[in-house]
Amino acid sequence: MVNEEGVKRCSRCKESKPRAAFASNRSARDGLRAYCRECWAEYHQTRQLAKGKNVRPRVRVPEGHKFCRGCGEIKPHSDWHRNATASDGLSSCKACRAARGRAGHLKRHYGLTEAERDEMVASQMGLCVICLKAPAIHVDHCHETGRVRGVLCFNCNSAIGKLGDDPDAVRRAAAYLEGSSWKPTLVAPGVYQLPS
Repeated sequence: MVNEEGVKRCSRCKESKPRAAFASNRSARDGLRAYCRECWAEYHQTRQLAKGKNVRPRVRVPEGHKFCRGCGEIKPHSDWHRNATASDGLSSCKACRAARGRAGHLKRHYGLTEAERDEMVASQMGLCVICLKAPAIHVDHCHETGRVRGVLCFNCNSAIGKLGDDPDAVRRAAAYLEGSSWKPTLVAPGVYQLPS
């Protein structure tokens, strides 16, 4: 019961607290719950966990911050996407959404999980299989069959793409770089003949 000073004793933690520390309960004589808000939240969470339900962890969050269930970090509101329909006006943590986006892209476009991609990179010792210098970060695939060939650096991936994924064009480029470049012969004004 609430005494004349507006203080009530919580029947769980046995502390005397002001009326505002208790949620309302119309069926109680004093119109307040028997447990204070903190004890009620703890009690409710324990019951939900016992039922096997997914329960949001109780975390004290400073003003202007929000707890992310995905990464388990407390982040300022600036690190969250906006959502006008959400109760707090915030949608999801930017870092978690980006990670989900990358994972979804790998699955949709290449049929790979992040673990499978990381396994490929590890089998290549973390390096691009073409230049053997830069870190492997871009998944390369055949544009005709969709089959994943490996993980390359940005430059090598774009180079074979610009050569049209054509092995003959790559061989000609290699021959050119090795010095056996084609020496065109001028046969008529503006007309060149390649050596055979």
